[in-house]
Amino acid sequence: MAKKTLVNSQTDKDVYAFVEAISNEKRKADAKVLLEVFKEVTGKEPKIWGTSIIGYGKYSYQRKNGDEFEWFNTGFSPGKAHLSLYMMYDVKTEAELLENLGKYSIGKGCLYIKKLEDVNMDILKQLIEKSDRWER
Repeated sequence: MAKKTLVNSQTDKDVYAFVEAISNEKRKADAKVLLEVFKEVTGKEPKIWGTSIIGYGKYSYQRKNGDEFEWFNTGFSPGKAHLSLYMMYDVKTEAELLENLGKYSIGKGCLYIKKLEDVNMDILKQLIEKSDRWER
């Protein structure tokens, strides 16, 4: 079956222009730090996925119905309320790392962080590295 395009598919938009356009100065500064952290950990260049996700790497997967899609290995979005960090595994299984991460909230594959100064960056890098290795 042919690959289909998701709403949040990879684009050719300029990542750095996107970050510069963030109106919240603290969020912009944190996004600039994350650009470097994700690149350092993954060794990959950032790409804009959809309208507001910065993703690193790419893999293909197939849903049970046979539809094929491409998605990023790991990434983040500098939203208005918080930074959303996308991990392509159930990050809740990393209890020991999460215990030492700092202030965050969590979804199945997402970490929500208000500001980077609230988290241990070494632990965050370990979580990103686990996501970047994940492929189907």
